[in-house]
Formats: sequence, C-alpha cells, structure tokens
Amino acid sequence: MTTGNHAIKFDLHTHHIRCGHADGVIEDYIQAAIEKGFHVIGISDHTPYFAHEDDQPFPGIAMARSEFANYVQEVLELKKKYEGKIDVLLGVESDFFPQHFEVYKQTLTQYPFDYIIGSVHQVSGVSIFNRNRWKGLTDGEKIATKELYYDLIAQSARTGLFQVLGHIDAMKGYYPEFSDIPAQQKIDETLQVIADCNVAIEVNTSGSTKDAGGWYPSHDILERAHHYGVKISFGSDAHTPRRFGEDFDEVAQTLRDIGFKSWVYYKNLQEVVVPL
Repeated sequence: MTTGNHAIKFDLHTHHIRCGHADGVIEDYIQAAIEKGFHVIGISDHTPYFAHEDDQPFPGIAMARSEFANYVQEVLELKKKYEGKIDVLLGVESDFFPQHFEVYKQTLTQYPFDYIIGSVHQVSGVSIFNRNRWKGLTDGEKIATKELYYDLIAQSARTGLFQVLGHIDAMKGYYPEFSDIPAQQKIDETLQVIADCNVAIEVNTSGSTKDAGGWYPSHDILERAHHYGVKISFGSDAHTPRRFGEDFDEVAQTLRDIGFKSWVYYKNLQEVVVPL
C-alpha cells in the first residue's frame, strides 16, 4: 500500500508512564504529536515480562502483566477519540527472548495490534545497556558478544511476529566502543535475513539520550541496509512527550542522501509506504 502524500509524518516508537521509566500519559504524547504536525502516532510501550511468574517483576523496566489489557484498551479508546485529528496506532515493543518466544506470541496475537516492534534488550541474560558487561573481556570475547547480539536480531526477524526491529545497534548506547568491534560480516548476514524476511528496521533517535549520542543504527549500518534492500521505519523512542518525533526531518534527509526512496509504517499489520 502506497500513500500519495510524501508529507506524512509518523513516529511508531513511544512510551508512557506505565513502563515505570517514562514521563506522561499516552494522551500527552498524542497531543505533542498533533502540536508538531504529525499525522500518525504509534503507541508502543514495553511488553510485560510475560514468562515471569510475578505480575510485576521489574517495576522500573516494564508494566505489570495485569496492566497489559488496560494499556490496549486505553489506546483503542484514544484511537476513537482522535479519529480525524491524528491516526493513533496500537503498537507494542516486545522483548525477544528465544526461550520464551511462544509465550509472547500466544499473548500478543490475542490483541488487535497495528504493529509489533521486536527488540533485543538482553544478551546472555545481561542487559545490552549494562556497561559493566564489557569489563575484562578479551577482544575475541567482545566479538563473540556482538555476533551473538546480531544472531538474536536475525532470529527475531525470522519469527514473523514483528513488523519492525527496534534500535539494532543499541548495544552501543552506554558503550560507544561497541561500534568499533569488528563484526561486519555478521551484521551483513543479519541485514540480509531482515531483508529476506520483509521486516523493517527503525531509525531510532533516542541514542541522543545515551553516551553514544546520535541515532540507532549508525549511518554505516543504514548504508549497508540500503545495499541489502532493508525497509526503514521511524521511531523517536520518546520517554517524554517533548522528545516525540525528534529529528524526523533530519532522518528523512539522511535517508534520501543514502539513496532510500521511501520508508514505512504499519497499520492493521499492513505496510504503508511513504515516499521520501
């Protein structure tokens, strides 16, 4: 599906107070989106830890399981409320744990999501944002860790559950040297899998809030993604309403400079192509 209007502005990656580490309620983000002239906003808070026996094992990281249905209901109500003013999409950012995948799939497919972002947040049981994980590792161990991260991303693409893959080099967030660990062949293989599986990656502008600065993924990876024919989406990953849509126009220009002709968002699990 292609839109005739290249001026459509969309942001698929937003969080809110339920996850325990973001500011503002969902409606605050919708109002920020309208003020900034966006046509489409995706609400995509973190999935609960569906495989954990506790309702709320990690209060500062994700919502309780018991809150999930309320989250979906609230977004659906706001979708109706703002119809005609802005297109509110029901999304979610799902963790990808291979060992728990079936539990996540069974739960998420019960709800009418417009799209699901699949994000790898842990490698070998340790958060990708944990800067201490790199201490004392040999060069070989660092390469093995990076390659395992990209293996997980490739696996997530193959599941068929996700329309968009989140921040595919976010492991650099608090460890900028991550980008210099040599693993080009593994990254290329992963991009090829993503292209083959017809999944998009997002340009995520929240790197500016971490040590790495800039966007996820790096310009170099975006150039490789273009080479392999990977589709691109956009997400600010805003955890506060004022960051909604951050750098949208700059990202669009960068993608044009690289050679991309369009980018995508998803509604009712269907791709909507927006010309750049």
